[in-house]
Amino acid sequence: MSAFSSRNFSVAVVPAAREAIWAILRDADALAELTPLIATIDVDGDLWTWHLRGISALGVSVTPSFTELMLFDEPSEIRYVHQPPNGRSERAGASGVYTLEAIDTVSTRLSVDITLCVDLPLPRIVRRAVEATMASMMQRTGQKFAENLYERLGIDPATIDPANVDAPTSPPSR
Repeated sequence: MSAFSSRNFSVAVVPAAREAIWAILRDADALAELTPLIATIDVDGDLWTWHLRGISALGVSVTPSFTELMLFDEPSEIRYVHQPPNGRSERAGASGVYTLEAIDTVSTRLSVDITLCVDLPLPRIVRRAVEATMASMMQRTGQKFAENLYERLGIDPATIDPANVDAPTSPPSR
């Protein structure tokens, strides 16, 4: 087994109130519905178990689930860190943060920073290919998440200024 990881960081100015976006991101069912990579999320207090749809790379497919400790700082930040249940190991995990910054009453700067890690039965020599595949998959998932979020908020994506999406900001160091 080898561990592979990929990080995705994106920023967009969403023409919606921060509270409306917060309500969606705080709702595990809504988050799973909007994110193509997630099949379901089980909630047990601040522990959320994310069940992913299949991940495929170089002929290997896995359907991982992993447990995240969700830390909510309403209405500005949701952090999550991988926290497997005691005595269990998980082949995948994520860490990251959703940051919601109110620009005014009807627009919010939404930053999403996520790192996904997965153990796969592949040699380390294929790291670049696997991680490139993961990065591409995460980018497509992020784009579809944004489209689904806009739809849920009643926003026509055609009205979004492309200059306000995926701003060329460097990801913060962690």
